Amino acid sequence: MKPHDLKPAPGSRRNPKRVGRGESSGHGKTAGRGTKGTRARHQVPEWFEGGQMPLTRRVPKLKGFRNPKRVSYGAVNVGELASVKGDDIGPEELRAAGLVHKRDRLIKLLGDGDIDRAVTVRVHAVSASARAKIEAAGGRVETLEAPR
Repeated sequence: MKPHDLKPAPGSRRNPKRVGRGESSGHGKTAGRGTKGTRARHQVPEWFEGGQMPLTRRVPKLKGFRNPKRVSYGAVNVGELASVKGDDIGPEELRAAGLVHKRDRLIKLLGDGDIDRAVTVRVHAVSASARAKIEAAGGRVETLEAPR
Protein backbone atom coordinates (compact mmCIF):
# COMPACT_ATOMS: atom_id res chain seq x y z
CA MET A 1 0.00 0.00 0.00
CA LYS A 2 1.27 3.43 -0.94
CA PRO A 3 0.14 6.92 0.15
CA HIS A 4 -1.61 7.52 -3.16
CA ASP A 5 -3.70 4.40 -2.61
CA LEU A 6 -5.20 5.67 0.67
CA LYS A 7 -8.85 6.68 0.58
CA PRO A 8 -11.35 7.61 3.28
CA ALA A 9 -13.65 4.83 4.48
CA PRO A 10 -16.77 4.41 2.33
CA GLY A 11 -19.56 6.68 3.56
CA SER A 12 -17.32 8.77 5.83
CA ARG A 13 -17.23 11.74 3.45
CA ARG A 14 -20.20 13.33 1.69
CA ASN A 15 -20.17 15.70 -1.20
CA PRO A 16 -20.98 19.29 -0.17
CA LYS A 17 -24.51 20.59 -0.75
CA ARG A 18 -24.45 22.74 -3.91
CA VAL A 19 -27.08 25.39 -3.31
CA GLY A 20 -28.39 27.94 -5.77
CA ARG A 21 -27.80 25.72 -8.84
CA GLY A 22 -31.28 25.60 -10.30
CA GLU A 23 -34.72 24.43 -9.25
CA SER A 24 -34.14 20.81 -10.25
CA SER A 25 -31.38 20.45 -7.66
CA GLY A 26 -33.89 20.89 -4.83
CA HIS A 27 -31.78 23.73 -3.40
CA GLY A 28 -32.23 26.38 -6.05
CA LYS A 29 -33.83 29.83 -6.09
CA THR A 30 -33.61 30.84 -2.41
CA ALA A 31 -30.87 28.24 -1.75
CA GLY A 32 -32.39 26.98 1.51
CA ARG A 33 -32.50 30.47 3.06
CA GLY A 34 -36.25 31.00 3.00
CA THR A 35 -37.70 34.23 1.69
CA LYS A 36 -36.69 37.79 2.55
CA GLY A 37 -35.27 39.03 5.82
CA THR A 38 -31.75 39.56 7.12
CA ARG A 39 -30.70 35.91 7.16
CA ALA A 40 -31.78 35.46 3.56
CA ARG A 41 -29.60 38.34 2.42
CA HIS A 42 -26.40 38.09 4.47
CA GLN A 43 -24.76 36.52 7.53
CA VAL A 44 -25.82 37.57 11.04
CA PRO A 45 -23.16 37.51 13.81
CA GLU A 46 -23.69 34.83 16.48
CA TRP A 47 -23.79 37.46 19.23
CA PHE A 48 -26.40 39.64 17.52
CA GLU A 49 -29.61 39.80 19.60
CA GLY A 50 -31.98 41.34 17.08
CA GLY A 51 -31.38 44.95 18.05
CA GLN A 52 -32.08 44.64 21.78
CA MET A 53 -29.38 45.84 24.17
CA PRO A 54 -26.56 43.27 23.95
CA LEU A 55 -25.73 41.14 26.96
CA THR A 56 -22.27 42.67 27.24
CA ARG A 57 -23.85 46.09 27.69
CA ARG A 58 -26.75 44.93 29.88
CA VAL A 59 -24.66 43.46 32.69
CA PRO A 60 -23.19 45.81 35.30
CA LYS A 61 -19.54 46.68 35.07
CA LEU A 62 -18.17 44.82 38.07
CA LYS A 63 -14.54 45.47 38.89
CA GLY A 64 -12.98 42.06 39.33
CA PHE A 65 -13.97 39.01 41.33
CA ARG A 66 -13.44 38.10 44.98
CA ASN A 67 -13.51 34.41 45.79
CA PRO A 68 -15.47 33.95 49.03
CA LYS A 69 -13.76 30.61 49.73
CA ARG A 70 -10.21 31.89 49.35
CA VAL A 71 -7.81 30.97 52.17
CA SER A 72 -5.13 33.63 52.65
CA TYR A 73 -2.16 33.36 54.97
CA GLY A 74 0.08 35.97 56.50
CA ALA A 75 3.62 34.92 55.58
CA VAL A 76 6.50 34.83 58.06
CA ASN A 77 9.98 33.72 57.03
CA VAL A 78 12.33 31.67 59.23
CA GLY A 79 14.91 34.48 59.15
CA GLU A 80 12.40 36.89 60.72
CA LEU A 81 11.94 34.69 63.80
CA ALA A 82 15.28 35.91 65.20
CA SER A 83 13.67 39.27 66.00
CA VAL A 84 11.02 37.61 68.22
CA LYS A 85 11.99 37.22 71.87
CA GLY A 86 11.31 33.96 73.68
CA ASP A 87 11.52 30.31 72.71
CA ASP A 88 7.79 29.72 72.34
CA ILE A 89 6.48 31.66 69.32
CA GLY A 90 2.78 31.71 68.43
CA PRO A 91 0.43 33.98 66.51
CA GLU A 92 0.18 36.49 69.39
CA GLU A 93 3.96 36.86 69.62
CA LEU A 94 4.26 37.30 65.85
CA ARG A 95 1.58 40.03 65.87
CA ALA A 96 3.24 41.77 68.83
CA ALA A 97 6.55 41.77 66.95
CA GLY A 98 4.83 43.28 63.89
CA LEU A 99 5.62 40.37 61.58
CA VAL A 100 1.99 39.74 60.61
CA HIS A 101 -0.99 42.05 60.28
CA LYS A 102 -4.04 41.91 62.51
CA ARG A 103 -6.18 41.03 59.48
CA ASP A 104 -4.13 37.87 58.82
CA ARG A 105 -6.12 35.26 60.74
CA LEU A 106 -3.96 32.40 59.42
CA ILE A 107 -0.17 32.37 59.48
CA LYS A 108 2.20 30.36 57.30
CA LEU A 109 5.89 29.85 58.03
CA LEU A 110 8.13 30.03 54.95
CA GLY A 111 11.74 28.92 54.57
CA ASP A 112 13.62 32.10 53.58
CA GLY A 113 16.53 32.91 55.91
CA ASP A 114 18.19 30.99 58.74
CA ILE A 115 17.75 30.60 62.49
CA ASP A 116 20.49 29.74 65.00
CA ARG A 117 18.47 28.95 68.15
CA ALA A 118 15.97 26.28 69.13
CA VAL A 119 12.42 27.63 69.13
CA THR A 120 8.95 26.14 69.25
CA VAL A 121 6.78 27.72 66.58
CA ARG A 122 2.98 27.41 66.51
CA VAL A 123 1.50 28.38 63.10
CA HIS A 124 -1.39 27.31 60.88
CA ALA A 125 0.74 26.11 57.94
CA VAL A 126 4.43 25.53 57.30
CA SER A 127 6.53 24.86 54.22
CA ALA A 128 8.78 21.81 54.09
CA SER A 129 11.98 23.88 53.93
CA ALA A 130 10.94 25.97 56.95
CA ARG A 131 10.17 22.84 58.98
CA ALA A 132 13.57 21.37 58.05
CA LYS A 133 15.44 24.55 59.11
CA ILE A 134 13.64 24.83 62.47
CA GLU A 135 14.21 21.16 63.28
CA ALA A 136 17.87 21.37 62.17
CA ALA A 137 18.34 24.16 64.74
CA GLY A 138 16.86 21.89 67.44
CA GLY A 139 13.37 23.41 67.50
CA ARG A 140 9.82 22.20 66.87
CA VAL A 141 6.96 23.26 64.64
CA GLU A 142 3.38 22.77 65.76
CA THR A 143 0.51 23.30 63.32
CA LEU A 144 -2.60 24.95 64.68
CA GLU A 145 -6.10 24.23 63.45
CA ALA A 146 -7.66 27.05 61.47
CA PRO A 147 -10.37 28.96 63.33
CA ARG A 148 -13.88 28.60 61.89
